[in-house]
Amino acid sequence: MSDLNGVTQRLLKQVSGCMGVGVVEIESGLLISVAHNVSYLDEYFVESAAAAAVDIFRGRTVVTIEKLLSDQRGEQVSNLINEVQISTNSTYIFMAPVPGKPHMLLVMVTARKTNLGMGWVALRGALSEIAPHCP
Repeated sequence: MSDLNGVTQRLLKQVSGCMGVGVVEIESGLLISVAHNVSYLDEYFVESAAAAAVDIFRGRTVVTIEKLLSDQRGEQVSNLINEVQISTNSTYIFMAPVPGKPHMLLVMVTARKTNLGMGWVALRGALSEIAPHCP
């Protein structure tokens, strides 16, 4: 079994068109591991992208919706969002919480030439490898 940096590096190399992979602590936005092969992805850019990912999964609006649903259903609703895919003009961004570690998020950025199905297969496959290495 490899370490967290090894898993992110392998995912970066395994997925055709992959530009970057990161593991983010959802509550704080702290990057636990990152691997990328694009020179302009500096630390500030990567940290900003991690913060945006956190907002998508646990942002104020999401928390408000979960609270409203909890109140309406009479039961706790949390961690409502399971997976997210974002398409930009030049990239696909895949995001999913790590199973058993709902406070950790795996993010992968690829070029638009990447096959979406293969991107999801690779990301989902890496989740179980990542889980034992997350705090």
